[in-house]
Amino acid sequence: MTSVQVNKLSKRFGAKKIFTNVTFTISNGVTGIAGPNGSGKTTLLKCLSLLLRPTSGNVTWYNNDKKLSAADVKKMMGYAAPYLNHYAELTCLENLNFICQLRHIKNAEERITTLLDKVGLHSKKDEQFGNLSSGQQQRIKLVAAILYKPQILFLDEPGTNLDQKGHDFIQSIAMEWKQENRLLLLATNDPQELELCDDIIHIDQFAYHQNTRKIHSH
Repeated sequence: MTSVQVNKLSKRFGAKKIFTNVTFTISNGVTGIAGPNGSGKTTLLKCLSLLLRPTSGNVTWYNNDKKLSAADVKKMMGYAAPYLNHYAELTCLENLNFICQLRHIKNAEERITTLLDKVGLHSKKDEQFGNLSSGQQQRIKLVAAILYKPQILFLDEPGTNLDQKGHDFIQSIAMEWKQENRLLLLATNDPQELELCDDIIHIDQFAYHQNTRKIHSH
């Protein structure tokens, strides 16, 4: 089981306070991070993924009660967000193959084909990433994040620029991560995406609430 303990986490940028004394513990399943725009959802997600150093407090990751190093966490995680881009001059397939090489993914061609078919972009595999529409780029970003089925998955506003088929793909990711006892952290204000979550952290209230809603397939 993978879990993360957050203790009295605070973050400032200069004199601007983003959040203060955020404390919670989560483990496998789908957890949402909700709050108004500017409340610190993205900043919290970056702190949890160890991509951003907090001003104070601690983020500690465990796998089966064994404390993980930052290097361990980064090897186990996938991350997708509108602000993270791929190489514009490379094709979709080249970008995805590059990630597979970095991650030493076996049967990469089969995995890529399956996921591109699932998001309806197999016909675009040889197009340059920079020539895709914003919605198509977002689908490729999601595919890239889940290529090797990371134990820990961070999705920041994953529904940005997506149509219904794209939203269905997000739901399928949430269902898969829950069924396989992996950990998914989902930063969003989208009510449909929050419906996918087992628990929700309301960052603006610094509160952690149990969500009794269940994941339903279409």
